[in-house]
Amino acid sequence: MSHLLRTSRLFAWLFLTGFSLATIVASGFYLYLRPGLPPVDQLLDIRLQTPLRVYSADERLIAEFGEKRRAPITIEQIPTIQLHAFLAAEDARFYEHFGVDFKGLMRAAIELVSTGEIQSGGSTITMQVAKNYFLSRDRTFIRKFNEILLALQIERELDKNRILELYLNKIYLGNRAYGIAAAAQVYYDKSVTELSLAEMAMLAGLPKAPSAYNPLANPSRAEARRNWILGRMRDLKYITPDAYELASTAPLTASYNAPSTGVDADHLAEMARAEMVRRFGDAAYTDGYEVTLTVDSKPQQAATRALRKGLEEYDQRHGFRGPVGQVDEDALEPDNLGNLMASYPMVGNLVPAVVTNVRDDDNEVDVYARQLGESVMTLSTMTWAKRYKTEDLTGPEPEKPSDVVTSGDIVYVKPMVIVTPEQPAGNGEVDSREDTDQPAGEIPEVKRVALSQIPMVEGALISLDAKTGAIEALAGGYSFSQNKFNRATSAQRQPGSTFKPFLYLSALEQGMTPATIYNDAPIVFDDSELETAWRPQNSSGQFYGPTRLREALYRSRNLVSVRLLQDLGIQNTIDYLEQLGIPTEDMQKDLSLALGSGLLTPMDLARGFAVIANGGYDVEPYFIRSISDINDEKIFEAPEVILCDKNCAQKKEDFVEEDAKARISRRLADERSVYILHSMMRDVIRLGTGRRALALGRDDISGKTGTTNEQRDTWFGGFNHDIATTVWVGFDQPQPLGRREFGASTALPIWLDYMKVALEGEPPSLMSRPNGIVNIRIDPETGKRARPGQEGAMFELFKEEDAPPALDPQDESSSGSDNGEDGGLSRQIF
Repeated sequence: MSHLLRTSRLFAWLFLTGFSLATIVASGFYLYLRPGLPPVDQLLDIRLQTPLRVYSADERLIAEFGEKRRAPITIEQIPTIQLHAFLAAEDARFYEHFGVDFKGLMRAAIELVSTGEIQSGGSTITMQVAKNYFLSRDRTFIRKFNEILLALQIERELDKNRILELYLNKIYLGNRAYGIAAAAQVYYDKSVTELSLAEMAMLAGLPKAPSAYNPLANPSRAEARRNWILGRMRDLKYITPDAYELASTAPLTASYNAPSTGVDADHLAEMARAEMVRRFGDAAYTDGYEVTLTVDSKPQQAATRALRKGLEEYDQRHGFRGPVGQVDEDALEPDNLGNLMASYPMVGNLVPAVVTNVRDDDNEVDVYARQLGESVMTLSTMTWAKRYKTEDLTGPEPEKPSDVVTSGDIVYVKPMVIVTPEQPAGNGEVDSREDTDQPAGEIPEVKRVALSQIPMVEGALISLDAKTGAIEALAGGYSFSQNKFNRATSAQRQPGSTFKPFLYLSALEQGMTPATIYNDAPIVFDDSELETAWRPQNSSGQFYGPTRLREALYRSRNLVSVRLLQDLGIQNTIDYLEQLGIPTEDMQKDLSLALGSGLLTPMDLARGFAVIANGGYDVEPYFIRSISDINDEKIFEAPEVILCDKNCAQKKEDFVEEDAKARISRRLADERSVYILHSMMRDVIRLGTGRRALALGRDDISGKTGTTNEQRDTWFGGFNHDIATTVWVGFDQPQPLGRREFGASTALPIWLDYMKVALEGEPPSLMSRPNGIVNIRIDPETGKRARPGQEGAMFELFKEEDAPPALDPQDESSSGSDNGEDGGLSRQIF
């Protein structure tokens, strides 16, 4: 007995000694490590890495930038059953332990011994929060001890729900998804409140090993992990046995879902990204900023659609350049077609497809299209595909499908059912349709596609609020994914005749009138630096003799413009352009300036037209309406724009005193000159080269077409008093568009398609007639005041000081001014 007692005492002393040593060692580690531990209150101020998001003015997502996809939410927004799924998978005793769960550690050890792997894990959720927020992922004893110490501190200072919320917003769940809200979007395209029980369990299985248990990369292992979690939830009485049976037999429905964007505005999104990086550096990608742009989704989408349609129509007018690739018929195995098409990108709304069979007897072609699968293309969609030879020459119209394609050809097609790049192969149908009478949302028995091709020609559209400078819509090219160059802001091209309104405005400012006569006759300029003389011509090659400036503008007479610039003076004109805020660094300092030989971007031209449209006030284009931080607090709002004629400095001071943000827009041109120019440019639409715009059915539209030498650049700029829009079409590397292509045939149709949407439901908007304008009947042949009763006389607009003198005193009363109707209509004949 004494031997047993002595043995027991020995073991007791050994235990106490060991325990004391362990306590001393643990205390030593604690005293050593404690000063280096971060304060837990940092968690209350933690900034989760949240991507930059860009929205339209009507709150439609345009783009998302950042390595980590995350959408922080509160624990109250997460369904209880979803919380139970994570607790069952990671820490069932979370609400019972104090940060470290010794029972959990023992269970994990038993699982390791009995099954060879740990299902539930030994770390508590609190320990994972400590690791994820404060520590590295090094597998060392020191790191683990730090994790335990931090977990104990966290439990003392934060409540359990706050700890769980931090955990669910931080965890990595694969495919760049951080946090449960982002994962629900990535895998199921749903919010956390819309997930099924099976889907909740699937997400709860991801933290342990986001790659190994990923339902996209390893469906079988993911399903086994999901069902184990469902079993744990049943055993823990979180769900009923019936719910377990139903969820554990549910099919896997996960798929990759990129951010669902509601607006096609990639060039604008890139502008916003660059501006945010300029302001905030790399933090722009991680600090959860939200940028709201000035564009509404409807006009922006109309701009993108109009530009693509116009470029495709130009491209098809010049013929089919042939397939983009060819494969042997041996490669046309059904199981291989999906992989074959995956190597060809979607561009805009165009989808790559391989021809699998040509059926001339049926006038149909069988194709396999990316995301659509097996589809049919009829001859009626291919009649445009005359063989391309040059920009001015094509082959004959095809009479049967084999005149265009053969089996194995890889071509681009436009689906009759629109598809989006995010959808998986074989599931490409969505709810909008083109070129078909079938109702939206119905999936046809046979998918129909139309032959198309990626345009080589490019273009840009920029639309501005004329009074504020806010960008209403911007399309910088056919497809951002194909070419990220933003032609709307960066393509410097010759404006051609769209430059002439600025020249004519300068003339009106210097005392000339719409009735001023210039001779439209041949003119030759010798230049000692050139081998040949310069002989400018009208686009028609003809000469029309004496011409009023009004008619010269709406008929776009080049020779009149050259003579006008000669009289105004080149340097004087350059100075006036600078006064208007039009860049002159790349302007020709010779008479070719009259024909638009300088270089401007579509943005430059749109801004200049906006100055004319708003009555002569300065315009500063902008595209960011507001910036919010991760707490949804606005840290930037675009200032209000105040149009100012007088005492502008005082107005600015008044706004500062009222603690309001404002930008003062000063007058740059005489409002009377601008008003008269509006009238002249409305005649471009009514009587001149812009007549196609009459399709809008509005009388408040002014504009100007433009075409440069050899049709290398084509333009249309048009506006009413509220909105100014410019369109450019040309090749990135300048080359002729074709001898039958002009601004009226390439750029104007794009402008028209956009403006139909932009002006839909908007009332007419005309500039108010300023004081100091008179209407006088003139002789259209001489531009002088008409005699009383003269046949063919017409009303014209003049500034009071520039009105033509009366013929003689006794005729003044009958031929004087008439301030009734707007007399700037050249068609008002008397």
